[in-house]
Amino acid sequence: MIDSHYEWQVLADSVTDEEQALATTLNMPTVMIQLLKQRGLTSRTEIEAFLNPSPEEINDPFMLHDMERVIDRINEALMNGEHITIYGDYDTDGITSTAIMYETLMMLDADVDFYVPNRFTDGYGPNKDVYQRLITQGTQLIITVDNGVAGHAAIDFANEQGADVIVTDHHEIPSELPAAYAIIHPQHPASEYPYKYLSGVGVAFKVATALLEEIPQEMMDLVALGEIADLVALTGENRVLVTYGLKMLAQTTRPGLQALMELAGVGLHEVTAEQVAFGITPRLNAIGRLQSAQIGVELLVTQDPERASDLAQQVNQLNDTRKQIVAEIVTQAKEQLAELDLTTQKTIILAGDGWHEGVLGIVASQVVELTHRPTIILTQENNKLKGSARSIDGFDLYQALAPHAELFSAFGGHAGAAGLSLATDNLAALKKAFEHEADVQNVQLGMKAPLTIAKEISVTAVNEQLFAAIQKLAPFGNSNEQPYFKITGNVSDIKQIGADKKHLKFNLMTNESKLAALAFGQGELGDGLLIDKAPVSVVATLSENTWQGQTSLQLMVKDIQQGGLAIIDQRTNKLRPDNFKITGQYVFFNPKVMQQLLPYLNAESTAIAITNGDQLVDNGTTILVDLPKDLSDLTLLQGHQFKELRVIFYTAQHVYLESLPTKADFAKLYKYILGHADLPIRAELPKLAKFLQIGVNQLSLMITVFFELGFVRIESGVLNVLPNPKHADLTTAPSYQAWITKQAIEKSLIYSKTSELTTTLTDLMS
Repeated sequence: MIDSHYEWQVLADSVTDEEQALATTLNMPTVMIQLLKQRGLTSRTEIEAFLNPSPEEINDPFMLHDMERVIDRINEALMNGEHITIYGDYDTDGITSTAIMYETLMMLDADVDFYVPNRFTDGYGPNKDVYQRLITQGTQLIITVDNGVAGHAAIDFANEQGADVIVTDHHEIPSELPAAYAIIHPQHPASEYPYKYLSGVGVAFKVATALLEEIPQEMMDLVALGEIADLVALTGENRVLVTYGLKMLAQTTRPGLQALMELAGVGLHEVTAEQVAFGITPRLNAIGRLQSAQIGVELLVTQDPERASDLAQQVNQLNDTRKQIVAEIVTQAKEQLAELDLTTQKTIILAGDGWHEGVLGIVASQVVELTHRPTIILTQENNKLKGSARSIDGFDLYQALAPHAELFSAFGGHAGAAGLSLATDNLAALKKAFEHEADVQNVQLGMKAPLTIAKEISVTAVNEQLFAAIQKLAPFGNSNEQPYFKITGNVSDIKQIGADKKHLKFNLMTNESKLAALAFGQGELGDGLLIDKAPVSVVATLSENTWQGQTSLQLMVKDIQQGGLAIIDQRTNKLRPDNFKITGQYVFFNPKVMQQLLPYLNAESTAIAITNGDQLVDNGTTILVDLPKDLSDLTLLQGHQFKELRVIFYTAQHVYLESLPTKADFAKLYKYILGHADLPIRAELPKLAKFLQIGVNQLSLMITVFFELGFVRIESGVLNVLPNPKHADLTTAPSYQAWITKQAIEKSLIYSKTSELTTTLTDLMS
C-alpha cells in the first residue's frame, strides 16, 4: 500500500444538464465548463471575458489615490534637476519594480539611481541609516518600490532632513500610514481603485504608465516576472498584465533576460507562468538570499550583451549555490526531525549553527511539506537565533507568535509566514509557547494537507483536445491554479531517475491507452509500487514533453495512492543504525542476530523472533531483518495486513556468488588431510585455502561436509582423518544441501530486482 501524502478533495462530480447545455453553446468540453465554474464563472459573458483577456481591463492609473500628486512631484524633480533614488527590495518583485521605475525615469532624463537593501545588513523596507547615507550623498527625492508602507521611522527622518519620500507599495496597510509625501497603494483607504491585488511591480508599472502617459508595453515582461514571483492573484487586471507580459517575455530584447532564460532552459518562443515560477524566479530570488540584489536590477536594465552574459552567469551560479546550501540544511534538518516524537508534537522548531539565514524560509517550507506541521527554522550565532516560520492551512502564525513578543528581539509576518529573532536562552520558552498556541488553534495531529482536485477522469480522457482546452485557462497561478486531475490505472516501466534516484518515472495504463507520468522528488516510492498487482491513483496536472522533435502528453504527478501492500526495498550487506530508525515490528529468523541488534531498536518498536513462536501484529510497519533459512519461512506473513513491509534480508555470509566445490576440490582437500595429522584447522584455515586455491567459505563447507559424513573428527580446533570411513555421497551432507538452499534463497531475496522481489513476496503471501 502507498498512502497519499495529501487529503484529496475532488470538486466536480457528474455533469449537470446546465453544464452540458453551456458546453454545447460555447462549443467546449464539459470538463472545461466545470473548471470555469470552479473559478466562479457561470455565464457566457463571464467565461468569454476570462478566456480572452483584453488590454481594456487595464485600469486608469490616475484612479489610484495620490497619483496626480506623485506625478507633479516627480515632474518638479525633473525640472529642478533633483537627484532621485529608487529604493527597492531584494526579491524578484522588488528587483523588477526597481528596474521599471529606474528605466522610466531614465527615459525622462532624470538624475536617478537605485538602491536595493541588503537582506543581511539593511533588512526589509526603509532603513534610517541607509536613508541618512543617501541624503548625505545628495538624494532629494526617494521613491520606494515594493516597500515603504510601514516605514514610519525612516520616512520621518527623511522629512526632518528636507527630503521627500514617495511610497509605492502593495503590502498590508498598517493602522497608521507613514508621513510620506504621497502613497500609491491599491488598497489605500482613500483609494477608489477597482482592483486591489497588484504586486509591487504592478504598482510601479501604474506609476510608469502615468508618467509616460501611455502603457509602456516594452516593460510588461518585467511586470509578468514580478507578479508571478510574488504569488498575487492571477485574476482581473493581473491576469491581463501577466498574459501580455508573458508574450513580451517570449520576445524580450533585454540581453540579461535573454541570457538568463537560456541558462534556465526557458524557451524564447513561448513562455509560461510555470516556466517563470520554476526557471527564472528562483534564480532572481537567489541573488538577494545570498548577497546584495543590486546586480539583479543591473541584469534587467543593461543593454550591454557582454555584461548581461556575465551577470546571468553570476546569477545562475548563485542559484546553484543556493540549492546546494538548501540541500545541506534540509539534510541536517531531517536528522533533527528523526529525533523528535512526531506522534505527539504539533509544531516543529529546528535550529542549527551557522545555517544560512537567506534560505531558512525555503527550508521551513520543505519541512512543512514533509510533516504538515507549523515550522520555525532558526540559525544560531553568538547566542542569538534568527529565522523564518511557515505555516499550514488553519494555523495563523502571526496570531500564534504575536502574543509572545517579549521572547523576540524582532518579529514580523502574517498568517502564513513570519521572520523572527531571539536570544538563544528563549528557545525553550518559544518551543513551549508554539506548542501551546497549536492547542489553542486546535491543530490536529495526523491531519493531511488538503489537495483540491478539479475532477476525476480516465486515462483515455487525457488527449490533445483536453490539454489544448485547459491551456486556455492560463496563465496559471494564485487564485487560478493549474487544475489537478485524479486518474487511475495500472503501472508499468517504473524507473527511479535523476541525481540520487530522487525522481520517479512510470507509465499509467489501462487496456486502451498508456500515459507517461513523472513525479519529482518521489523516487523512493518506486520501490513500493506494485506492478500489475493493484490499481494506482495519481493526482496530476497535464503537460507536454518534447524529445527529439516529438511531442507527447505526460502527467506531472503531485501525489500517489495505491491499495495493497507497499514493499520497501532496504536490502543491504552492511547494517547501519539508520536501518532501525523506523518504528515497527522487526522480524528475525536467527535469534543470535536479534540479540545483537536489539540495542539499535527504538523504544516504540518490537522484536519478533520466529523461532520463539512470536506473533505478528497487523496494520503496522513490518521489517524483515535477516535472511530466512527457507522460503517457506515467509509463509508466516500469510493472512496478515500490514501498512508496509520493509525488507533488509541481511546475512553475514553471502554464498550465491560462490560456486559449489567440485569433486576434484574435495579430493584435493582429503589428500592433504591424509598427509597432515593433527591439523590446527581454526588457525590454518586461511593459509590452507590459499595453498589449495579454494575460497575460505568453500573450504569451510568442505570440512563441515567431511565432519557430517564421518570422514574426519575435530577436537579443540584440531582436525584428523577417521580410519575406515563409510562411503557416502558428499551432496547428501546437511551443510551441502543448506548451501544449495541458501544460494536459492539469496538469488530470490537478495540478488533479484526490486520488481522481482515484490512479485516473489506477494506470491508467497497469497
